Amino acid sequence: MRLFKQRALWAILLTGSLTLSGCNDSSSSSDDSDSPSASQPMDLTILHVNDHHSHLEADSIGLAVNGQDVDMALGGFPRVVAAINELESTVSSGNVLKLHSGDAMTGTLYYTLFKGEADAAMMNQVCFDAFALGNHEFDSGDEGLKTFLDFLQAPSACATPTPALAANVKPAVGTPLAPNAEDDYIKPYVIKEVGGEKVGLIGIDIKDKTQNSSSPLDSTVFLDEVSTAQSVIDELTAQGVNKIVLMTHYQYANDLTMAAQLRGVDVIVGGDSHTLLGDFDAVGLNSGGDYPTVSQDADGKTVCVVQAWEYAKVVGELNVSFDENGDVESCSGTPHLLVDTPFEVNDTVLEGAEQDAVLAGLANIVNVRVQAEDATAKTVLDGYSAEVDVLKQTKIGTSTDDLCLERIPGQGRSQICSAEETLPHGGDIQMLVAHAFREMSLTSDIAIQNAGGVRVDVPAGDLTIDTAYTLLPFSNTLAELTMTGDQIRRVLEDAIENATRENGSTGSYPYAAGLRWDVDLTQPFGSRVSNLEFKGKQDAEWTALNMAQRYTVVTNDYIAGGKDGYTTFEEVTGADYVDTFLDYAQSFVDYVETQPDQTVSKLPYSEYSTQNFTTADGVFYGTKAP
Repeated sequence: MRLFKQRALWAILLTGSLTLSGCNDSSSSSDDSDSPSASQPMDLTILHVNDHHSHLEADSIGLAVNGQDVDMALGGFPRVVAAINELESTVSSGNVLKLHSGDAMTGTLYYTLFKGEADAAMMNQVCFDAFALGNHEFDSGDEGLKTFLDFLQAPSACATPTPALAANVKPAVGTPLAPNAEDDYIKPYVIKEVGGEKVGLIGIDIKDKTQNSSSPLDSTVFLDEVSTAQSVIDELTAQGVNKIVLMTHYQYANDLTMAAQLRGVDVIVGGDSHTLLGDFDAVGLNSGGDYPTVSQDADGKTVCVVQAWEYAKVVGELNVSFDENGDVESCSGTPHLLVDTPFEVNDTVLEGAEQDAVLAGLANIVNVRVQAEDATAKTVLDGYSAEVDVLKQTKIGTSTDDLCLERIPGQGRSQICSAEETLPHGGDIQMLVAHAFREMSLTSDIAIQNAGGVRVDVPAGDLTIDTAYTLLPFSNTLAELTMTGDQIRRVLEDAIENATRENGSTGSYPYAAGLRWDVDLTQPFGSRVSNLEFKGKQDAEWTALNMAQRYTVVTNDYIAGGKDGYTTFEEVTGADYVDTFLDYAQSFVDYVETQPDQTVSKLPYSEYSTQNFTTADGVFYGTKAP
């Protein structure tokens, strides 16, 4: 049995390495004595979310209920608040922790307008016991994250502010997140006292993705995820803390791999991969694994791994039983998909007996929870929504087609078309965005856009400002770079390498206007792109890209700085690099408004940047272009 030394705890408290914090009664300190406190068996409930990405309002979903397709309200943060409050109230022991595993910010107009204030206000309706940093927390740099954490830790209804955790993120002293040696916005861990037992909560952020696909300061150090986790587990174990929860923003598959490499971890509450876990076959949703996924650590001991999908749609409820040694005896739980009235069938709202029949049907579907919104949280959100509504309802045009989202061709990111439909050309909407940028940058020959910078499908119908800013939610501008054909080729190779390598980001996959190529993933880095062709704005035909000729390339300023794996872009400096300071979402708005009848459609397949595509397994998909 591992024993807890009081003097070690107080030494850590005095040096600022540990905070005992929470939003309810779970934190406490003890008298300063040499007598250890014995560990006891304990049942613990963890209520958790991740990757809400400023999706604060409810969405909608169609589910099969009683043999018919029924549209209904889905998620939203007031519904998350209500679910967590109600679930917490049902835990007879009172042993509850409320956790958020990162990527609270960026993704909707709520972030565009309020820079994290609205997200923090909603999170403070829950009073999370801890928040683990995600990669998108750094989208507006260290200063932007500091602004958000100031909002999150401002006075609220919570008894104490929610601590931000990331053991493997080390800001330099004198920078926004560590203004001095004693004041650090980011903590490696906290120890919570729950039911008289100490539970260690450790934050881990995804290293490469955050450095390469977000905007932290160069001076902010990111450490290896696995070795850092083990080091902090060992530190807590030495203090006698024998119940360890990792709050990771590290992707589900990585969590399972990490669990097998560690000793002393009990629970992993994850994020980043937006993985839906649990049995959702009855409603036609694809699950990435069991909820919880029961794994083993390097000593063969049980580790319970969970994640709660995305966008405030699911609240995870994990129930863990620990024995007297702090080892997991069992774990079980429910990923609650949050839905509610109104119910609609063929655009007709169901009422009375028809509504009751749907409610009865939903009650029989595992993991689906009919959940009303929390009234107080809804009132808080309404104060922000009024400003958002005025802006987002402005119509800018129309799309005649469904414009499907994809990253790597055939990956299956789209919600409105199948993975097969995106082979071999990839995403329709990424292609349209690239063409919009080339048109709006009047001097450019070529546009290059990373797949992950474009965030949603665009169904046929009205396009609004909300469409544009949800599609392109980041604070990016258009930058123009003068480059040789060979530099452009190397940029594409860089991007494809980062999109396909282990621990890279599929969002790096490149899309372009005025440029097309073939991709063969069976080839080594540097040889995957072939048949590279160029067509200028006024050209009628495609011709081979001249490796020695200089072209003007427009892209977003984020990847223009070498981020997201676009490292060759960093070679372009001085007069060859011009920031237009054109907002990239507004540029898409302007593009739509300049089209005939303000109407956009899918581009001809001959204009798509990826023409022929060979998978890493050697399967060839030929172009659909005539």
